Order: sequence, then C-alpha cells, then structure tokens
Amino acid sequence: MQASVLGTKPYAGIEENAQKTTFVRQDFFVVATMGRSSQEDAVLDWYNSIFSSRVDLVGDYAGSEIFLVEFDSLLLRCFSNPKLNFSTGFQLLHAVYIVEKLLQDLLSRRCRFQIVCFDQNEDLCVPTNVDRTDYPKYALARSVIFRHLARNLNASNRIIIRRFASFTDAEFVQYLNESGTYFVMCHDGAMPDTAVSQEPLCADIKKCLQAHVGCRSCAERIRKVNLRAMISWFIGNQYNVALINELRCADSKVMTVVLESSRQQSVGDFGTSYGTAAFHNVPTSGTLALGELGGIIEPSERDVISIIVLHTAMQDNGILAEEASAFLLHTAALQYLPLGNRRPSITISNTAKNLICSFTQTAASVLRNHKLLEQLDLLNLPVNLADLLDGFLLASLTYDACLRDKLLANPAVKEKHDTLLGALVQASGGSFDKKLIMRMTTEDQDSKGLTSCVYPIPSNDQNILPFKNAIFDSHLAPVHLHLVGELSNNSTPDNAKVFKELSHWHNHKKAVAMKGQTQKPGFYARRRNDLYMAEMHAYAASLTNAAGKVLDPETIIVNQTVQPFKPHRASVAVKIDGQSSKGSKKTSNLTKKSGKTAALEAAAAFKAVRAQSKEDIDAASWKVRCKELLSQHNLQIRYTTARDYSIILHQASLFRPEVELFMIDCLLRIWMENRKGTDADAGARLTALIWDALLRLLKTSSGMTPEIVASLKVISTVLRFPTLDYQANAASRPLVFTCVIIKTKSSKASMCASIDPTELPTPGGATIFQLEHCGPYLDRVIDSAPDTRVLFHPDAWQRKVLDAIDENQSLFVVAPTSAGKTFISFYAMEQVLKNDDEGVVVYVAPTKALVNQIAAEVQARFSKSFKRPGKSVWAIHTRDYRINNPTGCQILVTVPHVLQIMLLAPSNAERSNSWSCRIKRIIFDEVHCIGQAEDGVVWEQLLLQSPCPIIALSATVGNPKEFNSWLASTQEANGNKLVMIEHHHRCSDLRKFTYVPPKQFCFSGLPASSLIHTPGLDKTEAFEFIHPVASLSNKSRGMPKDLHLEARDCLWLWQTMEKHATEEYVVPPSLSPHKALPDVIKKIHIFEWEKALKAKLLEWMNKGSSPFEKVRQDLSKELVKPATRDILRTNHICNDKCDARKVNAKSLSSTILPALTDLHAKNALPAIVFNYDRVQCERLMRDVVEELEKNEVAWKDANTSWKEKVSEFEKFNKEQKVIKAKFKDGKSTGKNKAKRGSDDLGDEERVSKFNREREAGSAEHSKWDGFDPCAPINGFHFANGKKLLQSELDEYKRQLRERGIAEWLISALSRGIGVHHAGMNRKYRQVVEILFRKSYLQVVIATGTLALGINMPCRTVVFAGDSVFLTALNFRQCAGRAGRRGFDVLGNVLFLGIPVQRVFRLLSSRLPDLNGHFPITTSLVLRLATLLHGSNNSDFAIRTINSIFSQPRLYLGSPKSRMAVLHHLRFSIEYLRRQSLLDADGSPINFAGCVSHLYYTDNSAWAFHVLLSSGYFHELCQDIDTNRQHVCLTLMLVLSHIFGRHQCKRADKEFVEEVVKRSSSIVFLPSLPKKAERTLRAHNKETLAIFSTYVKTFVDQHLKDPDDTLPLSEMRIGSEERFNIPPSANRQHTILRSPFVALSGHSDEFDSISDLCGTVRSGVFLEEAVVPYLPIHPESTVPLNAYLYDFYKHGDVNALERANKIRKSDVWFHLNDFSLVLATIITSLNNFMKSSSASEVSMIDLMGSGDAHEESEDDKLLVEISDEAGHQGDDLAPLGVWDDEDDEMDEGNNADVETRLPKVLKAFQILKEVFDGKFKQMWA
Repeated sequence: MQASVLGTKPYAGIEENAQKTTFVRQDFFVVATMGRSSQEDAVLDWYNSIFSSRVDLVGDYAGSEIFLVEFDSLLLRCFSNPKLNFSTGFQLLHAVYIVEKLLQDLLSRRCRFQIVCFDQNEDLCVPTNVDRTDYPKYALARSVIFRHLARNLNASNRIIIRRFASFTDAEFVQYLNESGTYFVMCHDGAMPDTAVSQEPLCADIKKCLQAHVGCRSCAERIRKVNLRAMISWFIGNQYNVALINELRCADSKVMTVVLESSRQQSVGDFGTSYGTAAFHNVPTSGTLALGELGGIIEPSERDVISIIVLHTAMQDNGILAEEASAFLLHTAALQYLPLGNRRPSITISNTAKNLICSFTQTAASVLRNHKLLEQLDLLNLPVNLADLLDGFLLASLTYDACLRDKLLANPAVKEKHDTLLGALVQASGGSFDKKLIMRMTTEDQDSKGLTSCVYPIPSNDQNILPFKNAIFDSHLAPVHLHLVGELSNNSTPDNAKVFKELSHWHNHKKAVAMKGQTQKPGFYARRRNDLYMAEMHAYAASLTNAAGKVLDPETIIVNQTVQPFKPHRASVAVKIDGQSSKGSKKTSNLTKKSGKTAALEAAAAFKAVRAQSKEDIDAASWKVRCKELLSQHNLQIRYTTARDYSIILHQASLFRPEVELFMIDCLLRIWMENRKGTDADAGARLTALIWDALLRLLKTSSGMTPEIVASLKVISTVLRFPTLDYQANAASRPLVFTCVIIKTKSSKASMCASIDPTELPTPGGATIFQLEHCGPYLDRVIDSAPDTRVLFHPDAWQRKVLDAIDENQSLFVVAPTSAGKTFISFYAMEQVLKNDDEGVVVYVAPTKALVNQIAAEVQARFSKSFKRPGKSVWAIHTRDYRINNPTGCQILVTVPHVLQIMLLAPSNAERSNSWSCRIKRIIFDEVHCIGQAEDGVVWEQLLLQSPCPIIALSATVGNPKEFNSWLASTQEANGNKLVMIEHHHRCSDLRKFTYVPPKQFCFSGLPASSLIHTPGLDKTEAFEFIHPVASLSNKSRGMPKDLHLEARDCLWLWQTMEKHATEEYVVPPSLSPHKALPDVIKKIHIFEWEKALKAKLLEWMNKGSSPFEKVRQDLSKELVKPATRDILRTNHICNDKCDARKVNAKSLSSTILPALTDLHAKNALPAIVFNYDRVQCERLMRDVVEELEKNEVAWKDANTSWKEKVSEFEKFNKEQKVIKAKFKDGKSTGKNKAKRGSDDLGDEERVSKFNREREAGSAEHSKWDGFDPCAPINGFHFANGKKLLQSELDEYKRQLRERGIAEWLISALSRGIGVHHAGMNRKYRQVVEILFRKSYLQVVIATGTLALGINMPCRTVVFAGDSVFLTALNFRQCAGRAGRRGFDVLGNVLFLGIPVQRVFRLLSSRLPDLNGHFPITTSLVLRLATLLHGSNNSDFAIRTINSIFSQPRLYLGSPKSRMAVLHHLRFSIEYLRRQSLLDADGSPINFAGCVSHLYYTDNSAWAFHVLLSSGYFHELCQDIDTNRQHVCLTLMLVLSHIFGRHQCKRADKEFVEEVVKRSSSIVFLPSLPKKAERTLRAHNKETLAIFSTYVKTFVDQHLKDPDDTLPLSEMRIGSEERFNIPPSANRQHTILRSPFVALSGHSDEFDSISDLCGTVRSGVFLEEAVVPYLPIHPESTVPLNAYLYDFYKHGDVNALERANKIRKSDVWFHLNDFSLVLATIITSLNNFMKSSSASEVSMIDLMGSGDAHEESEDDKLLVEISDEAGHQGDDLAPLGVWDDEDDEMDEGNNADVETRLPKVLKAFQILKEVFDGKFKQMWA
C-alpha cells in the first residue's frame, strides 16, 4: 500500500514527509536508527527522548481549536477499561457507551474535535493481555463502533468522523491541510502495570507474529512501536500530540500529556512496523443479497446483519439451527426488553461461549464487506448495531427455558422473533426449515463447563449523622434524609479509628476564636515596611514619568465634589506693585462684592498677569531656541531637537503651534532634499508625519496666529492634502523663522510650481495616501465628549462605565488592550476614598507583578490625611510580602487566594464595622483567569461570595454573552445589578511581521538608526509583513470576531478583491474608498469600512467557487516564499573579509541578536521578547550578552584609536595618582614646617608647583569625566544612556548586589537587556520594570509574567519560539504590550522562529470560551462553617453563605440544577461530621483549622488529616530522637504520596532500563508504608460509602425516568414494554450504577470513588475532583513521580530534570510549594498545641523557603541599617506578620495537649530543616 501524493499543498513539510514515508505492512523502514541495531528500539529510544507537558487541553492549550482523535487510539483507551467484559460475555453496548461517554465528556468541556480512522491501524485497538481467540470480538466492535458513530453522529454535525487508508495517505494529507487541525490525540501504547504482559520477548518477533499465534509480549511491543511511529510522523510534520491514555477529565478541565513538536531537535523518519496480526485471520466474507430479506417488522441494521451472519455461519456449520433460533429471540428481545431488565447471567455455558465466538468471528468478516455496507446505506435503516449482541442475555437464553417463555409470552417479542426466523428461512432457501426448532438445553442438561460471573450483592445503606444549623438548614430543607443518633465520644464511624490518646479531642474541643485587635508591628517589620515603601515610591515614579522621583498625587478630601475648572475674567485692574488706580475706589463703591467673590476675581486677575508674563518668557525662549536650531545644518537633528522642545512645552503654550510649524518645515526641507531619490516610500512616510502634525494643529485651541494659519493652508495646498479648516485664535505675530514653501509673497507661486506633481508622495490622491501611509495617525475620537468626572474626554462606552459606577452597579467590561480600561479602576477607587475614611475597595490581580504595578499607580495618584493612626490609602498583601496594614487601608491590592482567606477569616467579619463588612467594591482584573486550570476555582468562588458590587475587567473573553449571563445571575442573587459593556477597538493598531534571518551575520557594532522614527517595520528585507486576511488559510475555522484590519489592510484588501473580482463575485462600488470614506478620514470611518469589507469577504469565504482563495494567496505570496538574505553586516566598515558567522534559522540562540540588531536599525526598540520557558529566557539573554561582549573585545583589539584612548586614560590616572601623592606630601610638609616654625623657601616652592600641577590636572577632568574603559561602549549595548544617570544605575546595581543577585544579571543591565519571569528575585524584576519604563532598557526577555495588564509600553513584541503555552489567549495578551495608548501610534508584533502556518493559526484563532468549575468543595464548606462559628453567626457570614447557596447556576456552563448542589453540600457536611471536623451544630472541632489552612492542596489535605487524626504520624514520630533518619525518610515518603502529586507518563520498560536505572532518582514513587496505606484505604472506603448514599438519596428523590439513552448519540435502548420477569440474585436492577455498565456484570457495589463517579447513572452530579479522597494503588493505576522524595534524598536538580522529567524552570516552584506545605503544617500544629488558633489572616504570611529567602535578604539589609543606627533590641516580628503572636502556651489548656504531638511537630520541623537546606543550595 503506497501513498501517492497529489499536487502542491500549503503544508509543504507534510507533502515532503508523505513522499518519503512508504507504508508497507510487513516491512519496517527506518532512516535514523539512533545508533541501535534494532529498528523497533530506534522508535522507542526516540520516543523516550521527546519532551512533554501535562496541561489542561482547553483552558491552557487548545481553547477553541479543532484537534483530531485517532480512532484506534480511542478504542484502545476504551477497550482497556477494566469494567468492560469482552471475554466471558461480549458486552458490545457497554463498549459503545464507554466510547460515547468519553466523547461526551470532551464535548461538555468545550473541546472541538474530529475523529480519523486509519485502516492500517486496525490491529492496534486490541488491549494487552487479550487472548487471541477473542480478537474477532475486537474486530467486530471496531467495525460496529465506527459505523455507529459515522451514521448516528454525523447527522447532528456534532462530530465528524473520517476514514483513510493510512496517515501517510495523500488524501489524509489533504484533509490535514483543509481541516485546520491544531494537534492530534493518540495512544502511545503504554498500559497500566497490571495490563502489561510479563512474558519475555521472542527471539524473532516478526516470525512469531506471522505464525498467527504470537505471544502477548511480542504483540504488545509491536503495537507500541506502531503507535509511536505514527506519533513520530505527526511530530515530524509540526503537529503536537496529546496522549489519550493519559487523558483525565477533572471538573471542567481536560488534563493530559502533550508531546511538543517545537521542542524536538530531530525526528526519526519512521515508517510503520509490521502489524500485530490481530485481525489478519479475519477474512472478508461474501454475503447474500439484501433483497432476499423481507417481512421483518420494524427492520433495522441489527436485524439484517444478524440474519446475514447467522445464514453465513450456518452454511459453514459454525452455528446450529437451534442456536440460530435462540439468537433471533435474543435479537427480538434487544428491541423490546427494557435496559434495566437485562442483567448478566450468573453462568455461561460452553454452548453459549461457542455461539458467541462463532457469531463474532463471522460478523467481523461480514462487516468488512464494503459492498454490503454500501447496500445498507441505500436502505437507510435505523443504525442500531451498537446493540448487536448481548453475550450474557444470549447465554441466559441458551439454558433458561423460563426466561425464553417469559419473552415469547410478550406479543411484540414473539411477532418480531417469528418474522426474523421467517426471514432467515427465506434467506436459506428453506433448507434449514425443519432444523429451526428451539431445542435448548436446561441447566441440568448442560451443567458442565459453566463459567460463573461474580456478582456481589450491594450492602445496606449508610446511616446519616444528625446536623442542625439554622443557616445551613434553610438551604438544606429540600434534602430529605434518614438520620441516626450522635456518635459516642469515644468512637468514630466505620474504620476511621483514631489513636487512643486522641480520644479526648473528639469530645468536641472547639476551635478558639480569632484574635480581635492587631498589634503594632515590631521594629524590623516597620523598617521592612519603610524599605518596601521607598522602593514603591521609585516604582510609582517610573509609572508616572515623574522627574527626580517626585510624585504629585491628588489629595483626597472626604465628601469633596469635583467641580470643573471655570476661569473667571478679571473685572478690576490690579497692579503688580499692589497700588490701586484712581478709579478703583469709586468702582468698588458701585458694586459691593463679598470677600469670596473679590478674592476669586483677584486671583483670576493675578493668574492672567502671570500668564502674560509666562507668554513673554516663552516668546524670548523660543526666539533663542529657534536661532540655535537654524544654526544646525543637519535637518534630522534640527527636527528631533525641535520635537523634544515641543514635548517640554506646556500643552496650552501659545508658542506650541509655531514650534509644530517649525517641525513641519524641517520635514518639508528633508523631503525636498530627498525627493529625487529612489526611496519614494521614505518620502511618503515623511509626508505622513506632516499630515499628522497638520491634524494635531487642527485641534489646537490657542496660539494659532493668522501667519501660522496661512502657512498651514499653503502647505496643504502644495502637498495636495484635503482642505483643513484652520481658525486663527491668537493675535497676529510674525514668525521667527521663514518657511521653505512661502519665503515671500512674490516667490510663493514659483515655489509651488517648482514641485512636479509626480514627485508628490500622494500619487493616488489624498484618500489613497491617507489609507496607505497615515493609518497610524488617524483621529481616534469615537463619540468622545467632555465629562466633568474625568480629566479627559471619554468615549461613549467609557461614559456608560462612569454612570454604572456612580449608580453603584456591578460592571463587566470587555475591551481590548490599550482601549482605555485603566481609568475604570481608579475612578471607582476615588469614589470610595471621597465617601469616607472607612470604605474599602479591593483590587484583585492574577499576578504579583500586576499587584505591584497597581499599588504603585495608586501611590502616584492619591494621597489622603487620616484622623486615626494606622490608616493608609493603600496596601499590598500577597503571600510573599505586604506593604502597609491590609485591614487599615482603603485600597487593598492583592491576589485571589489572599482575598479569599481574608473574606473567610472570622476576625474580619465579627462586627458591623469589621474589615469584610466595610468592602464597598471588588475589582477583578483579567477576570478571564477564571478559566485557568490552577486557580480558576478560587476566582469563581470569589465571584460567588463577593459581598458588594464588583467590576470585572478583561480583554480576552471568547464567550462574553454567556459569561455575562452567568455573572449577572450571581450578582442578582447578591442584590446587585450587572451592566455589561463591550468595546471592540484598540487605540493603536498592531502590525504583524515574520523575521527573515540572514544566512550569515557579521556583527561589528550596532548600526546607526534613523533619527526620525516612522512606525512599522515595512520596506526592509529583514521583516515580511503579514496581512491579517492571509492568516485565513483554513476556511472551516471561519473568521474570528476580533480579526482587525487597519486602514492600510483595508485598502490592500479592497484592491486585491477588485483585482480578482469576477462577473459572479463583484465588489460593490459602495466599498470603494473614494465613496465609502470622506476627504479627511478618521478611525471611526475605517471601522465602518472594515465591517463592510469583512462582510463581503466572509460571503466569498463561505462559497467554494468564489475568488477568496486567490485573494488570500495574493495577500500572502511574500510569506510563502520570502526573499532570502545572504548576509547582515552591521557596520559600513565591514567588508567581504569580515568574520561572519553562520546563522541557524532554527536556533533562537543564533537568530536572536540579528533580529534585535534589525529592530534597532528600524528604531523599533524597546521590545519585549516572549518565550514561555524560563530557562530559555535566561539562556537567550546570556547568548546576546556574550556575543556582544565577544565582539566588543574583538573590536577593541582591532581598533588603534581605542587603544590610544585607553592608553591616554591610564596615563592620566597615573598622573592623578602622582599629583594626589604630592598633595598629600605637601600637606605633611606644611604641617611639619608649621611645627618647626621654619621659613624654608624650598618647601614653599614645592607646594606652589604642586598647586599649579593640580590646577592643570583638574582642567583635564572634563575630558575623562564618566569614561570607563570597562563599561560597554556604544554599538555593543542596547541601553539608552540619555534616559538614566550613571549614578542612578549604580544605585540600582548596588541594591541588587546586596540582595545576592547573580553578577551576570546585573552586568546585563548595562547592556540594556533584562530578563523577567516569576522565578526571578522580586527586587530584580522591579528594577527591570523601572528601567524598561524609563526607556533605559531596550530589550526585556520574558515569559507570560508581563502579559497580564503590566504597564510595560514597547514598540515591538517579539514571539521567540513556539510553545504549547503560546495559545490564542496568551498571544493576544502578550501582543497587547505593543503600541500602548499614549506611547506609540502603532505597535509591531514580530514572529521569530515560528513556522508561518503556526503564525497564521495564532492570528486566525478564536478566543477560548470560558468554562466554570464546581466551586462547592468540601474545604470551602468547612471554611464557611468556621466563618459562621468564629464570627458568632455574624450578618456578613450569613450573607456569604446565602450568597453562595442561593445561586440558580452555581458555575459557568452548569445546568440549572440547584438540588444536585444542595445534596452535594449535605453529604460534604456528612463527610466532615464523620471526620470529626464538624459537630452536630456545625461548629468546627479538632483539626479543622489545620485542614482549612491546607485548602490550597485540594484533596491532599484530607489524606493528611486522616493520618494525623488516626494517630499514624504520632506512632511514626515517636522515634524521632533515636532514629531520626528513618523517621524523616518515611515521613518524606508519606508526604510525597500526599502533596505535590505529579503523575508519571505510564511506565515503559525501555525508559526504566535506559534512564531510571542509571540515575540517582528512583523516579517512580515507592509504595506507601503498609499502615499508612491501610489507614488511607479505610478512609477512602468510608468516603465511598458516604457518597454512594448521596447518589442513592438523590436518585430516590429526584430521578424517576429510566437511564436507557446513550450519552452522545441519544439513542434509546429497549422500550417501555412490560415483562413479567421476576428479579433474582443474579438479575438485580441497579439503582446507582449506569445500566449500560451493569451489562458487564456490575452491581451497585463500587470498588472506589473513581468507579462510582465514572459509572454512576445519568442525571446525578458527581464530580470526582471535588470528592474528598486521594486515590492510592490500585485505585490509581498511573505511578506517581518521586521527584520530592528523590530531591530529599539526593538534592540533585539535574537528576529531577533528566530522570524525573520535571522542567528545570519549574523545579524551584514545585519545591517551594512543598516547603510552603511544611510551613503550614508546622504552624498549624504549633497553634493547636498552644490552644490559640491562628487566624486565617496570619496564616497568609506563611511562605515557602524560596520566597522566605528573598525576604531574609531584605532583613539582612535592615540589620545592617539598624547596626549603623545603633539600634538595640530583639523585637523582630515574624516575616511579614503584623500580628505579634503570643509565644507562651496557655497554661490552662496544657493538660489538653496530647503527649505525643510535640514529637510529631519536632519531626516535621527537622524534615523542613533538611529539605530547605537542600533547597537553598539551588541559589547558594
């Protein structure tokens, strides 16, 4: 079977690979064997070397993109389900159910996918350890499921399923091109340990398989090789692969492992191995004509296929006549017997076994007959093959005469059976007529060979413990339960036995209430706060461009109403010297004015006098400056100097218009000098700058003299611009310079006539010129109007925002980056500040970087005086650090986790004036983070429990209307009205380019860039422009809503559409820019034109015969075949003999400096370079810096003038040393002479000579001032030295060195380069942000930390390298950093090292829809109970609980099923009751505080609590003093099983042999200690019983309809016919479990929580992710990664990366998280032993040792400062903690402290000390 490749396709790489790869079933072709003799080993070795990431497919990766699911991989995953019975009883319907349920799970989580089936892979769906005699069953199931999905799903267009010969087939390659596939989901052949064959491999695998009796190990290996060869093909063609066998649906997330194609350096060219011979012995069977079948009642495909198979098998003597009759009764029963009545037989006879085997083998052959399938298609019968055979039902019919009689007693079944039997007789030509007599055996006749089917009887229901709480009861009233009495004090339910000495804890020891008043912070805490405040002051200055770090915030006065400024005209004459005129007295007598009015008039008059004085000063200054400018012969320098001067002039300066005119004159002179040149486009760009200046002057409200107006009109006329209506608004005043176009009145005409119209830069006319070149400068006003509430003219949508805030409504604002959302938050803050001194507004940001920025902006904007001490305008509160008191401020800036802790802290809700009750508004910035896998549930919980109106802001929400609907319902439940405001337009456009790297790079210093900056990267060979329409390469994806076209894009699109228009597809004349646009074009006109053009383009796009593809290809022709660049030389002195290096276009390290050099040459810096790998970010910066340093050294060595300069400097330094020595000697001599009283003239002469030398030396200082031969020289750094004093930079460097920052990071700052990611030191990140905002740093290489709302304005954003994290959402967030409002009129987006097709996908991809999470976790219930109890049932606590449980739709995307939520709540309470964490009244008891504080570890907290409360840790830690190493190692093993759980990819023997055994890591976590395992298993069993009862209760009360419909196809199984079949022990009706699963012999007895959640009947909400349990082996078949345990043992970070497969850039974060867990446990145990529960607020301050290290570095500075100040004392507060906790234990409760608990605490303390010691070596 050889793939033939058709014509050229866009995916050239795929075409080439398709030509190379030839699929031969029995011949395995390998190009690269990776040094191994075995070709299979080559595939396996390659696979073990590839990089993978575990991600949430929807939220973090694919979003709304389409992916492919490989059909046989899907089947292999589903057929491997241990619940599926294919051996003793062939349960085909159960298999179909498993497939549909998996697909439905993906669809319900908003996955978009298609299924592809490859004939070559038909062998690969058979699981490991399947007996070869069962292979026909899998062949039949494969055929049936494919036909079922293809016919029953395609009709609804929910899923498309396609079939191809092979994945290398040309037809499939074309399909890939057209389908817009993002990635492919495959199986890699790795199976659970229990499913892996332990047989040794045969010596000759190929021979073994060809014999058709191959052993299981050989089949398993070849299956694995084949699947991985397919994966290699996809990865080689730049498709990432997601592993379906690693797929896990948790809550709204779809977690799996993604193999990254972009990270693979080389991919072996692997073909497909020989098959496993699974289906080779399944022939294609011939069949009888379908026309021979007739007379069947309600015929279906099941009926037809059954008759054909039986007919064929009877001809071959495979099935007896009476067996065929029994089978047809079974077929009739399938149609009418309700699904719930079909229970598995307890026994299966040999007769039934043989019948099933014969039928499946024949049916598998029949369904391979494509002609038969085509005939079936023509008949158009119901496709119900999914229920073709029920093995257990058939087995029952072979021996149970009673059952046969009961079925035949039903008229419908009997009639159906008779017609089927008649059809079979007719098909056989009557030859079997007499044999078709139902003569079945009885149980006694065929008792031999019966196989029992294990079928346990379900246990009794679990009783429910009583619970009575008025607040919770009001919500739980609809849940009706049967309750039992309270547990005894010394007993616990079921197996959760507690260690004996802990029994008194179960006597309802209440958690102690929180402390009320916060204490004054200690000395070091105050000094730390002062240090942070000083840093924040400098940070705020960088945000506001304050000179010299001087801030001018607005002073807020309570109840102050902002009044618009209205200047008063002076009605009296006021002399400057204060003497009144003669008439002044008389005038004052005429009009008697109040003191206030007189004062206002006097002030206005004085202001007018001052203004007049300022005007005179400006006039004199401008004359002097203009004279200086005219003396500058370099016109570009003249222009830029004048531009800088205009910037420092006040906006209302009367001379600003004249300075603007002078700049226009400079541009005109430059254009006239260069208009004869070849670069016509450069002239047009200059003219565009002139047009921009003309538009600006049109808005000028002062300073427009008649002379300026006249000059502007002449210029507009000469340049053929549209007429602009300038109005003079100032007195006549001669210009201080002469304009080039109007020297004199007499020369005016000749000057105009001297310019040839063809030389003008507007050959197409003014309209075309504006669209082509002036798009970035167009007027951006959109319905703007003055508003007294803000200092700018807001657009209409912004005024709606202001109105909503004024009316105290909630807001949801969706607007793109740079659209103008920033003011919203600050206006809301200002309102709260002005109302009173108590109200609080909370700003929630997703990242710490954004927290810092917002706080700094608040610092720069607002100041306020408070009457009470301890109050502040703002505070920061994160886990890492805090500034100011978070409960004493009015504006709290924080992250979601911290806000939730504060809202759930009882101490913040006790009284009506407590902190939580004073919150007036919460602002959620970047609210789309609700869709994230990690913290999304916290965002959702906060939105549900917000006690006040909210503001939700985002630029990237894919389903804003749906999200608004949900958010509005949550706000309505809280009594707030939500207003949604959506705005679609950025302030500045983004222009996209790809980088064309040179083949060679000769760097000898950065090239000079143009002094006059014009936006864009066009017209250079280094950058290829990407038209947005060019990205629409896949029409099936449609056009994204936010695909934006700027003015030039619209023009080019219109011109191209005109070019390719046909008679059928015409471009309406109304779309012509000359008709659609006015003379003077504004942005709003472009928006309207763009909308019309896109509508017409979309019309063409949806029609196959339209010229759309020609238009698209025309706009992308330069991208498909970009021009090559031979060499990039950076200096004119470089010749052909220069030392050029080769550039590897595929290596970022090789291309990054050439790209930055080209950006520098185009004046396109500053730039942010985004790469989603932290290690790669640092590596790229090192590469750039090292190459700059290397070339700088080479330049210095070759440059004689430099050497001479350094020599002179060294000589000067030596002379200065001599002079200083003489001076010192002279002083000494003078003193001695004074002592001697001598008049030695010789000494005097020496001193005077020294003085003369010293004076001469000081004169030379100016020459060498600031010269540092070690500093980077110009041309070898990107830093802008004009923006920062060297002394300021030195100060920043000093601060970083004091914090231990690596020297290479500090030295890179001098070269204008920084790196920014979450793993960097906080102070370093802050310095990088400040220096970048000051424009000193010109390049910052960052991960996504700078993507979310950070104010880091830049001209260019560079995407360097591909990543699975470079999604549609992240692309838009990162790209938004370019072209920020107020900085650039246009932003550049550059793609470096990313394939063009991938770029197209990013540009044309849709934003992902937000999906919700189930927010009612058991830990939240416990925390709510703690809030309620700890605050004494405060109003705030009651409102919070009511707010959450009154929601009609609890989470985004959920059905309106409040009852399911309430049942889930009640059984979460039941779990807490049985864990002795809540008492019967809902009060938290025992270790409730400890569990609550570990809430962020999800279900790990419950496992830890079980081991703690059961006494396991007590027993383990008793030997901590005598056997410390053993105790700590065992404790670490247990904790590694509980916290920071990372699943390995399923274990491969090859990986273990090649990597694990050679590493210091054991990689796969060893089993739990037996006692810990038994304890956790007992806990899981109890939890299973609780939630099984939950399901039964819910089903009993709310689900009455039968569960008989397939989940995806919605095909109903069976009917409503009633049968008098009495239940028996082996045919019980399941209530809890899905009847589809029950078909395989399973009752309502569940093995595990996973079993319960995965197989529960439909209609029951049961999300495994929120059930409080932790799976342990064998509940979890995937091994856990031992990275924590390994690190504790060896401390080797490299081993974690190499063997444990942990990203090096992620290691620090994982280890820091575990350190935080240890800190939380230690603090919780400490507080429990003290009987003084730590407040939720104080627990926030816990941090991992990695975070604590940064703070300790700050404290070292404080110690040095305090030592210098002579401070004595030891009042060092806990790091970042405001509450000074009492260190003494409460003596009254000492008796309650369990005697062994201190040893548990000690063991954890020792463990943390050892772990942190190894952790700190990472930065030591």
